[in-house]
Amino acid sequence: MTKPFSFRQAGVGLRLEHLAKVLRDRPAAAWFEVHPENVLANPHAAEMLAEIAALYPLSIHSVGISAGSASGLDRTHLARVRGLVTRLDPVLLSGHLAWSTHDGEYLNDLLPLPYHAQSLDVICRHIAEIQDALGMVFHLENPSNYLGFAESTMTETAFLTEVVKRTGCRLLCDVSNIHVSAHNMGYDARRYVDELPGEAIGEFHLGGFELETEPGGTSVIIDTHARPIATEAWDLYAYAIHRFGPRPTLIEWDSALPAMDVLLAEAAKADRIAEQVLVDRHALAV
Repeated sequence: MTKPFSFRQAGVGLRLEHLAKVLRDRPAAAWFEVHPENVLANPHAAEMLAEIAALYPLSIHSVGISAGSASGLDRTHLARVRGLVTRLDPVLLSGHLAWSTHDGEYLNDLLPLPYHAQSLDVICRHIAEIQDALGMVFHLENPSNYLGFAESTMTETAFLTEVVKRTGCRLLCDVSNIHVSAHNMGYDARRYVDELPGEAIGEFHLGGFELETEPGGTSVIIDTHARPIATEAWDLYAYAIHRFGPRPTLIEWDSALPAMDVLLAEAAKADRIAEQVLVDRHALAV
């Protein structure tokens, strides 16, 4: 890694619509996160991204590796991602605690898995293979949940902790996903944060979500990444910073994409919140 990378400054997700603008305007972003699946079949976008990689630190966040797939990993896709890793020299590599492929078919979603011994063996075996294939430590992201499995025998935090122990991977703590899941599944978001192995957290994510009211008056939060970050997520982020200290933080915005200035303003807000938490924590300690 040759580019400076300040973990105290938040980065933003870089989508195809902003590639040319970033090259032209050189915005004051600390770092960018990219989805490899957006550029692997787009040579022109890959060329632009290589130019950007010479200017900014990049993180690679895969949405297609499908670490939780019972039918195994797509080694051809892994090889393509490895080529991009070699070309871009990213500072971080991450993906989801989810599955999105079955028998060679790709599904346009990140689907949940039960938390028990069998699924634990599958995910650990796959993460070991991912890390070997890509030559980097993998950061595993907690999902946004809308249902649970009756056959689960452990909590999500216990499952994540065991994956870390077995594979040496790290965690991508998506703070907004925790709030979404806690609302939808009826548990305490701060208790979830408390149960995470803080020393394994290598990155935070923050993204927008939508509240939908169901017939009968119940509400569900949908993780859309299509709007500004809500107050509840900012508050939980401050709590996580207080618990674990600062980590590289990424602002996710994937649809209804705003101007780059809006994304940078969200990143600046994350920086201010993290700094204030550290100031307050220091004041309490003296």
